[in-house]
Amino acid sequence: MLCRNITRVAATTPRSGVRALSSTAMQQSSAPSMGDINPSRTAVDSFNKKQKAFREQLLEAQKEREARALAHRKQQAASSQSAQAPTNETTGATAEKKHPEPSRKTGPLTNLIYGTKEGRELDAQIEASFSQVLARGKYVHSIVFHEVKPDKVDEYVKLVGEWYPKMANLPENKVHLVGSWRTEVGDCDTFVHIWEYQKYEGYHDSRYNITHHPEYADFERKLATLISSKKISLMQEFSFWPTTPPRQLGGVFELRSYTLHPGNLLEWETHWRRGLKARREVMEGVGAWFVQIGDLNTVHHLWQFANLEERRARREQSWSIEGWSDTVHKTVPLIQEMKSRILIPMPWSPVA
Repeated sequence: MLCRNITRVAATTPRSGVRALSSTAMQQSSAPSMGDINPSRTAVDSFNKKQKAFREQLLEAQKEREARALAHRKQQAASSQSAQAPTNETTGATAEKKHPEPSRKTGPLTNLIYGTKEGRELDAQIEASFSQVLARGKYVHSIVFHEVKPDKVDEYVKLVGEWYPKMANLPENKVHLVGSWRTEVGDCDTFVHIWEYQKYEGYHDSRYNITHHPEYADFERKLATLISSKKISLMQEFSFWPTTPPRQLGGVFELRSYTLHPGNLLEWETHWRRGLKARREVMEGVGAWFVQIGDLNTVHHLWQFANLEERRARREQSWSIEGWSDTVHKTVPLIQEMKSRILIPMPWSPVA
Protein backbone atom coordinates (compact mmCIF):
# COMPACT_ATOMS: atom_id res chain seq x y z
CA MET A 1 0.00 0.00 0.00
CA LEU A 2 1.32 3.40 -0.90
CA CYS A 3 2.10 5.76 1.93
CA ARG A 4 1.02 8.98 0.25
CA ASN A 5 -0.09 10.25 -3.12
CA ILE A 6 0.92 13.91 -3.23
CA THR A 7 1.83 15.77 -6.41
CA ARG A 8 5.47 16.74 -6.59
CA VAL A 9 6.59 20.20 -7.61
CA ALA A 10 9.73 19.55 -9.66
CA ALA A 11 12.88 21.56 -9.06
CA THR A 12 13.51 23.80 -12.06
CA THR A 13 17.28 23.91 -11.77
CA PRO A 14 19.28 20.73 -12.53
CA ARG A 15 21.74 19.74 -9.87
CA SER A 16 25.43 19.64 -10.70
CA GLY A 17 27.86 16.80 -10.01
CA VAL A 18 29.00 18.31 -6.73
CA ARG A 19 27.38 17.91 -3.35
CA ALA A 20 26.39 21.56 -3.06
CA LEU A 21 22.59 21.70 -2.94
CA SER A 22 20.36 23.95 -5.01
CA SER A 23 18.19 26.41 -3.16
CA THR A 24 15.46 25.70 -5.70
CA ALA A 25 14.72 22.48 -3.86
CA MET A 26 13.74 24.48 -0.80
CA GLN A 27 10.56 25.52 -2.60
CA GLN A 28 9.29 21.94 -2.24
CA SER A 29 6.62 21.78 0.44
CA SER A 30 5.01 18.37 -0.17
CA ALA A 31 6.52 14.89 -0.08
CA PRO A 32 7.24 13.08 -3.38
CA SER A 33 5.61 9.69 -3.98
CA MET A 34 5.66 6.72 -6.32
CA GLY A 35 3.03 8.51 -8.40
CA ASP A 36 5.72 10.99 -9.44
CA ILE A 37 7.92 8.28 -10.99
CA ASN A 38 7.25 7.80 -14.72
CA PRO A 39 6.89 4.02 -15.39
CA SER A 40 7.09 4.28 -19.19
CA ARG A 41 9.67 2.52 -21.38
CA THR A 42 11.02 5.93 -22.35
CA ALA A 43 11.75 6.72 -18.70
CA VAL A 44 13.50 3.36 -18.27
CA ASP A 45 15.65 4.01 -21.35
CA SER A 46 16.51 7.44 -19.97
CA PHE A 47 17.55 5.88 -16.65
CA ASN A 48 19.77 3.33 -18.42
CA LYS A 49 21.37 6.03 -20.55
CA LYS A 50 22.17 8.18 -17.51
CA GLN A 51 23.48 5.13 -15.66
CA LYS A 52 25.83 4.26 -18.53
CA ALA A 53 27.11 7.85 -18.78
CA PHE A 54 27.65 7.98 -15.00
CA ARG A 55 29.64 4.73 -14.97
CA GLU A 56 31.77 5.88 -17.90
CA GLN A 57 32.49 9.12 -16.08
CA LEU A 58 33.58 7.20 -12.96
CA LEU A 59 35.79 4.91 -15.06
CA GLU A 60 37.46 7.88 -16.76
CA ALA A 61 38.11 9.54 -13.41
CA GLN A 62 39.66 6.31 -12.11
CA LYS A 63 41.96 6.08 -15.14
CA GLU A 64 43.10 9.67 -14.55
CA ARG A 65 43.89 8.92 -10.90
CA GLU A 66 45.85 5.80 -11.86
CA ALA A 67 47.79 7.73 -14.53
CA ARG A 68 48.75 10.41 -11.99
CA ALA A 69 49.79 7.74 -9.49
CA LEU A 70 51.92 5.98 -12.12
CA ALA A 71 53.64 9.24 -13.10
CA HIS A 72 54.36 9.93 -9.43
CA ARG A 73 55.92 6.46 -8.96
CA LYS A 74 58.09 6.91 -12.05
CA GLN A 75 59.28 10.26 -10.74
CA GLN A 76 60.18 8.69 -7.40
CA ALA A 77 62.04 5.85 -9.13
CA ALA A 78 64.04 8.30 -11.23
CA SER A 79 65.00 10.27 -8.12
CA SER A 80 66.08 7.08 -6.37
CA GLN A 81 68.29 6.00 -9.27
CA SER A 82 70.05 9.35 -9.31
CA ALA A 83 70.96 9.01 -5.65
CA GLN A 84 74.53 8.17 -4.56
CA ALA A 85 75.68 4.58 -5.37
CA PRO A 86 75.63 2.23 -2.35
CA THR A 87 78.82 1.32 -0.45
CA ASN A 88 80.25 -2.20 -0.29
CA GLU A 89 78.68 -2.65 3.14
CA THR A 90 75.19 -1.79 1.90
CA THR A 91 75.79 -3.80 -1.28
CA GLY A 92 76.43 -6.87 0.81
CA ALA A 93 73.26 -6.28 2.80
CA THR A 94 71.33 -5.89 -0.40
CA ALA A 95 72.75 -9.14 -1.74
CA GLU A 96 71.51 -10.93 1.33
CA LYS A 97 68.02 -9.56 0.76
CA LYS A 98 68.07 -10.92 -2.78
CA HIS A 99 68.33 -14.43 -1.36
CA PRO A 100 65.59 -14.66 1.27
CA GLU A 101 64.87 -17.80 3.21
CA PRO A 102 62.97 -20.35 1.15
CA SER A 103 59.25 -20.29 1.72
CA ARG A 104 57.84 -22.85 4.12
CA LYS A 105 56.79 -26.08 2.41
CA THR A 106 53.13 -26.91 2.49
CA GLY A 107 51.63 -30.22 3.46
CA PRO A 108 49.33 -31.86 6.03
CA LEU A 109 51.92 -31.74 8.82
CA THR A 110 52.99 -28.18 8.03
CA ASN A 111 49.39 -27.04 7.88
CA LEU A 112 48.70 -28.72 11.21
CA ILE A 113 51.63 -26.92 12.86
CA TYR A 114 51.44 -23.54 11.17
CA GLY A 115 47.88 -23.51 9.81
CA THR A 116 46.85 -23.18 6.19
CA LYS A 117 47.71 -20.06 4.22
CA GLU A 118 44.05 -19.04 4.36
CA GLY A 119 43.98 -19.64 8.10
CA ARG A 120 47.07 -17.49 8.68
CA GLU A 121 45.54 -14.70 6.61
CA LEU A 122 42.31 -14.95 8.61
CA ASP A 123 44.26 -14.87 11.87
CA ALA A 124 46.00 -11.70 10.72
CA GLN A 125 42.63 -10.16 9.87
CA ILE A 126 41.18 -11.10 13.23
CA GLU A 127 44.14 -9.50 14.99
CA ALA A 128 43.45 -6.27 13.13
CA SER A 129 40.37 -4.23 14.03
CA PHE A 130 37.21 -4.84 12.01
CA SER A 131 37.20 -1.23 10.86
CA GLN A 132 40.69 -1.62 9.36
CA VAL A 133 39.80 -4.86 7.60
CA LEU A 134 36.34 -3.92 6.33
CA ALA A 135 36.22 -0.18 5.82
CA ARG A 136 37.89 2.35 3.58
CA GLY A 137 38.37 4.45 6.71
CA LYS A 138 38.26 7.73 4.83
CA TYR A 139 34.71 8.63 5.83
CA VAL A 140 32.17 8.13 8.58
CA HIS A 141 28.51 8.13 7.55
CA SER A 142 25.44 8.68 9.67
CA ILE A 143 22.04 7.30 8.78
CA VAL A 144 19.13 9.21 10.29
CA PHE A 145 15.56 7.93 10.48
CA HIS A 146 12.79 10.44 11.21
CA GLU A 147 9.34 9.02 11.86
CA VAL A 148 7.09 11.96 10.98
CA LYS A 149 3.58 12.48 12.29
CA PRO A 150 1.15 11.78 9.39
CA ASP A 151 -0.50 15.20 9.55
CA LYS A 152 2.87 17.00 9.74
CA VAL A 153 4.59 15.57 6.64
CA ASP A 154 4.29 18.71 4.51
CA GLU A 155 5.56 20.94 7.33
CA TYR A 156 8.47 18.55 7.85
CA VAL A 157 9.40 18.62 4.16
CA LYS A 158 9.42 22.42 4.16
CA LEU A 159 11.46 22.69 7.36
CA VAL A 160 14.08 20.05 6.51
CA GLY A 161 14.15 21.07 2.85
CA GLU A 162 15.39 24.49 3.93
CA TRP A 163 17.67 23.47 6.80
CA TYR A 164 19.56 20.48 5.39
CA PRO A 165 20.76 22.16 2.15
CA LYS A 166 21.78 25.21 4.16
CA MET A 167 23.90 23.15 6.56
CA ALA A 168 25.43 21.07 3.75
CA ASN A 169 26.41 24.17 1.78
CA LEU A 170 28.29 25.85 4.64
CA PRO A 171 31.98 24.88 4.14
CA GLU A 172 32.81 25.35 7.81
CA ASN A 173 30.45 22.47 8.65
CA LYS A 174 32.69 20.00 6.76
CA VAL A 175 29.81 17.69 5.95
CA HIS A 176 28.23 16.31 2.78
CA LEU A 177 24.64 15.19 2.42
CA VAL A 178 24.65 11.93 0.46
CA GLY A 179 20.89 11.90 0.10
CA SER A 180 17.42 12.28 1.58
CA TRP A 181 14.50 9.96 0.87
CA ARG A 182 10.90 9.34 1.92
CA THR A 183 9.72 5.77 2.54
CA GLU A 184 7.11 4.72 -0.01
CA VAL A 185 6.81 1.05 0.98
CA GLY A 186 7.82 -0.01 4.48
CA ASP A 187 7.77 2.31 7.50
CA CYS A 188 5.32 4.86 6.11
CA ASP A 189 5.99 8.54 6.79
CA THR A 190 9.58 7.69 7.71
CA PHE A 191 12.32 9.82 6.12
CA VAL A 192 15.87 8.57 5.68
CA HIS A 193 18.94 10.82 5.46
CA ILE A 194 22.58 9.78 4.97
CA TRP A 195 25.40 12.22 5.81
CA GLU A 196 29.12 11.93 5.10
CA TYR A 197 31.87 13.17 7.45
CA GLN A 198 35.67 13.23 7.40
CA LYS A 199 36.20 10.42 9.92
CA TYR A 200 35.01 10.69 13.54
CA GLU A 201 36.95 13.90 14.06
CA GLY A 202 35.01 15.45 11.20
CA TYR A 203 31.74 14.17 12.66
CA HIS A 204 32.46 15.84 15.99
CA ASP A 205 33.57 19.10 14.33
CA SER A 206 30.47 19.15 12.14
CA ARG A 207 28.10 18.50 15.01
CA TYR A 208 29.76 21.22 17.06
CA ASN A 209 29.54 23.81 14.29
CA ILE A 210 25.92 22.99 13.42
CA THR A 211 24.84 22.96 17.06
CA HIS A 212 26.30 26.44 17.51
CA HIS A 213 24.58 27.86 14.43
CA PRO A 214 22.28 30.70 15.53
CA GLU A 215 19.21 29.05 13.94
CA TYR A 216 19.86 25.54 15.25
CA ALA A 217 17.81 25.80 18.45
CA ASP A 218 14.79 27.06 16.52
CA PHE A 219 15.13 24.22 13.98
CA GLU A 220 15.31 21.58 16.72
CA ARG A 221 12.31 23.07 18.50
CA LYS A 222 10.19 22.96 15.34
CA LEU A 223 11.43 19.50 14.37
CA ALA A 224 10.41 18.09 17.76
CA THR A 225 6.79 19.04 17.07
CA LEU A 226 6.76 17.23 13.70
CA ILE A 227 8.33 13.83 14.42
CA SER A 228 7.37 10.90 16.63
CA SER A 229 10.88 9.46 16.87
CA LYS A 230 14.45 9.91 15.64
CA LYS A 231 17.09 7.22 15.30
CA ILE A 232 20.76 7.73 14.32
CA SER A 233 23.53 5.22 13.68
CA LEU A 234 27.14 5.91 12.72
CA MET A 235 28.50 3.71 9.94
CA GLN A 236 31.52 3.09 7.76
CA GLU A 237 31.37 2.10 4.12
CA PHE A 238 32.74 -1.26 3.02
CA SER A 239 36.12 -0.94 1.33
CA PHE A 240 34.90 -2.80 -1.77
CA TRP A 241 31.85 -0.55 -2.24
CA PRO A 242 32.58 3.20 -2.02
CA THR A 243 29.56 5.47 -1.67
CA THR A 244 28.52 6.97 -4.99
CA PRO A 245 29.17 10.66 -5.70
CA PRO A 246 26.14 12.85 -6.53
CA ARG A 247 24.12 11.71 -9.53
CA GLN A 248 20.67 12.24 -10.99
CA LEU A 249 19.50 9.00 -12.62
CA GLY A 250 15.87 9.18 -11.53
CA GLY A 251 13.72 6.24 -10.49
CA VAL A 252 13.30 4.63 -7.07
CA PHE A 253 15.64 3.35 -4.36
CA GLU A 254 15.67 0.27 -2.17
CA LEU A 255 17.29 0.27 1.26
CA ARG A 256 17.95 -3.30 2.39
CA SER A 257 18.93 -3.60 6.05
CA TYR A 258 20.36 -6.79 7.52
CA THR A 259 20.84 -7.65 11.18
CA LEU A 260 23.59 -10.27 11.33
CA HIS A 261 24.29 -12.81 14.02
CA PRO A 262 27.11 -11.38 16.18
CA GLY A 263 30.59 -12.26 14.92
CA ASN A 264 29.65 -12.73 11.25
CA LEU A 265 30.47 -9.31 9.81
CA LEU A 266 33.87 -10.30 8.43
CA GLU A 267 32.45 -13.37 6.70
CA TRP A 268 29.61 -11.25 5.28
CA GLU A 269 32.14 -8.87 3.77
CA THR A 270 34.14 -11.72 2.24
CA HIS A 271 31.16 -13.19 0.41
CA TRP A 272 29.66 -9.85 -0.66
CA ARG A 273 32.99 -8.67 -2.04
CA ARG A 274 32.65 -11.45 -4.61
CA GLY A 275 28.89 -11.20 -5.00
CA LEU A 276 28.86 -7.49 -5.73
CA LYS A 277 30.82 -8.08 -8.93
CA ALA A 278 27.94 -10.21 -10.20
CA ARG A 279 25.25 -7.81 -9.00
CA ARG A 280 26.90 -4.77 -10.59
CA GLU A 281 26.43 -6.28 -14.03
CA VAL A 282 22.66 -5.78 -13.78
CA MET A 283 21.99 -3.45 -10.82
CA GLU A 284 23.06 0.05 -9.79
CA GLY A 285 24.41 0.24 -6.25
CA VAL A 286 24.57 3.45 -4.24
CA GLY A 287 26.55 2.25 -1.25
CA ALA A 288 26.97 -0.33 1.52
CA TRP A 289 27.73 0.43 5.15
CA PHE A 290 28.12 -1.41 8.45
CA VAL A 291 27.08 0.20 11.73
CA GLN A 292 29.79 0.91 14.28
CA ILE A 293 27.76 2.94 16.78
CA GLY A 294 24.02 2.45 17.14
CA ASP A 295 22.26 -0.68 15.82
CA LEU A 296 25.29 -2.97 16.00
CA ASN A 297 25.64 -5.98 13.69
CA THR A 298 23.55 -4.09 11.12
CA VAL A 299 24.45 -3.70 7.46
CA HIS A 300 22.69 -1.33 5.02
CA HIS A 301 22.77 -1.73 1.21
CA LEU A 302 21.23 0.99 -0.98
CA TRP A 303 20.22 0.28 -4.60
CA GLN A 304 18.68 2.39 -7.38
CA PHE A 305 16.25 1.25 -10.10
CA ALA A 306 14.25 2.90 -12.88
CA ASN A 307 11.04 1.53 -11.33
CA LEU A 308 9.72 -1.47 -9.38
CA GLU A 309 9.26 -3.64 -12.48
CA GLU A 310 12.89 -2.99 -13.44
CA ARG A 311 13.86 -3.93 -9.89
CA ARG A 312 12.10 -7.28 -10.28
CA ALA A 313 13.69 -7.94 -13.68
CA ARG A 314 17.22 -6.96 -12.56
CA ARG A 315 17.04 -9.10 -9.43
CA GLU A 316 15.95 -12.10 -11.50
CA GLN A 317 18.80 -11.48 -13.94
CA SER A 318 21.27 -11.71 -11.07
CA TRP A 319 20.63 -15.44 -10.71
CA SER A 320 21.95 -16.10 -14.20
CA ILE A 321 25.32 -14.51 -13.39
CA GLU A 322 28.08 -16.74 -12.10
CA GLY A 323 28.86 -16.23 -8.43
CA TRP A 324 25.58 -14.70 -7.27
CA SER A 325 23.79 -17.88 -6.16
CA ASP A 326 26.89 -18.87 -4.19
CA THR A 327 26.87 -15.49 -2.43
CA VAL A 328 23.22 -15.92 -1.40
CA HIS A 329 23.80 -19.50 -0.27
CA LYS A 330 26.67 -18.45 2.01
CA THR A 331 25.21 -15.20 3.42
CA VAL A 332 21.64 -16.26 4.25
CA PRO A 333 22.74 -18.30 7.32
CA LEU A 334 24.51 -15.19 8.65
CA ILE A 335 21.29 -13.14 8.78
CA GLN A 336 19.22 -12.81 11.92
CA GLU A 337 16.70 -10.33 10.48
CA MET A 338 16.28 -8.40 7.24
CA LYS A 339 14.19 -5.48 6.08
CA SER A 340 13.45 -3.79 2.75
CA ARG A 341 12.21 -0.25 2.17
CA ILE A 342 11.30 1.41 -1.13
CA LEU A 343 12.41 5.04 -1.03
CA ILE A 344 11.61 8.11 -3.14
CA PRO A 345 14.32 10.82 -3.29
CA MET A 346 13.57 14.29 -1.96
CA PRO A 347 14.04 17.25 -4.33
CA TRP A 348 17.18 18.46 -2.52
CA SER A 349 18.85 15.01 -2.48
CA PRO A 350 22.26 15.01 -4.25
CA VAL A 351 21.76 11.33 -5.11
CA ALA A 352 18.40 11.03 -6.86
